[in-house]
Amino acid sequence: MTASAESGARLVRIRGHVQGVGYRNALHARATELGLFGWVRNRSDGSVEALVAGAPAAMEAILEWARRGPPAARVSLVDWTPAEAPAKTGFHREATV
Repeated sequence: MTASAESGARLVRIRGHVQGVGYRNALHARATELGLFGWVRNRSDGSVEALVAGAPAAMEAILEWARRGPPAARVSLVDWTPAEAPAKTGFHREATV
C-alpha cells in the first residue's frame, strides 16, 4: 500500500507529560503495526506531533492509542487537523522542532 490522496491524513498534536517517557518511539511502533504512513517528532514546547495517513480504521486506532500513549505518559490533550498525505511511504521518526 502507498500513501495517496485517497488516504486521509491528519496532523496530530499530543500534549501532557509525553516527552522522556518513550512516547515518540511507542507511537512510531504502533503506527508501523497499523500500516500507517507519515512521521512523529518531539516539539520544543514539550508536545509530540505526528503526521499520520492511511486507512480510516487504522487512523482511528492510532488516535485512540494516542489518547493513552505508553504506560509512563500522561496525556492531557490530543487534537488534530486535516493534512496533506506525506510524500514518503513508511513511518519515520523526525528531529525535534
